[in-house]
Amino acid sequence: MRRQFLLRSCVLALAVGAVAGCTESGPEAEVPGLASRGTTMTTVQPTRQDLTNKVSLAGKVTVNPVFGLVSPVKGQVRYLDVKAPQSTPTKPTRVASVWVSGKAHRIDVPAGAVFSGRLADDRSTVTAGMPVVSAKMIGYGLVADLDGAQAYQIADGLATVQAQIKNGPGPFPCDVLGTIAALPAGTIPDPPAPPPAAPPSGAPSAPPAPVAPPERNQTEPSEATGLRLVCTAPADVRLINGASATLEVVTARAANVLVLPVESVAGAQGKGKVDVVNPQGVRETRDVVLGLSDGKVVEIKSGLTGTETIAVPGPDIPAAKPAEGDPNAPMGVK
Repeated sequence: MRRQFLLRSCVLALAVGAVAGCTESGPEAEVPGLASRGTTMTTVQPTRQDLTNKVSLAGKVTVNPVFGLVSPVKGQVRYLDVKAPQSTPTKPTRVASVWVSGKAHRIDVPAGAVFSGRLADDRSTVTAGMPVVSAKMIGYGLVADLDGAQAYQIADGLATVQAQIKNGPGPFPCDVLGTIAALPAGTIPDPPAPPPAAPPSGAPSAPPAPVAPPERNQTEPSEATGLRLVCTAPADVRLINGASATLEVVTARAANVLVLPVESVAGAQGKGKVDVVNPQGVRETRDVVLGLSDGKVVEIKSGLTGTETIAVPGPDIPAAKPAEGDPNAPMGVK
């Protein structure tokens, strides 16, 4: 009897030990290769380098491209009656003036181009930078169509333009003509009719002779255009109408500026944020002011001294909460 009791006690003790071994909480197993949440995988330090901001545009060679000229100041535009030239002008042609406080600011069509239309009403008030005259370049030019984002990228900072003809000459410098803006259709009014000649004094009055209608202006006004950039190649570059080209626009340059990889910065223009990693490995989000970018690095204009350690990737903006009833919301959020 005692032997059976001891045997049962041993079996029970073994069973309890086995259960305890199965349920005892040990250290949490880690998934191999997966870092814990918030761990910084890569860090970089700011460096200094020269930076050039470039924008590449697709264009083509075009005969007699139309371009726009803008008002240099805010004021009243007054147009001149421009006669159609007998040949390609070799000097600038004055076509309008913008008047401010009694002072005239001239608008000239450059040599090699002809007046192609008024883009505003005569004696109307125009703003600085507003297209007021269209002109037509006689000969070959390169034209690149733009979208709104590209126009804003390059409108305030056209430093230089380099062109490359596909399977042709280049790269070569390309001189920009006029402004970067969509142009309305131009208008060219007919010249006013000459006044009738007065009869000599004392001569008997005679019925007035019929007045010939004024000669119509031979220049065809320009049609409306979209957003585009127009430039001209050097005279020794052989161009073929319709050939495809790439235009590389340099909008700005900066020397020896503080830069970071774009992956480490939240934001692209103006203000941004970076995560500074302290010696203990803790992130601290800091505001910075951004400058130029070439797509690989971005200029840090202020907010860092250059000695910090920066986390890569940079800070992430949390996603917005899905609206109630959103079919794309995760399970349990609808």
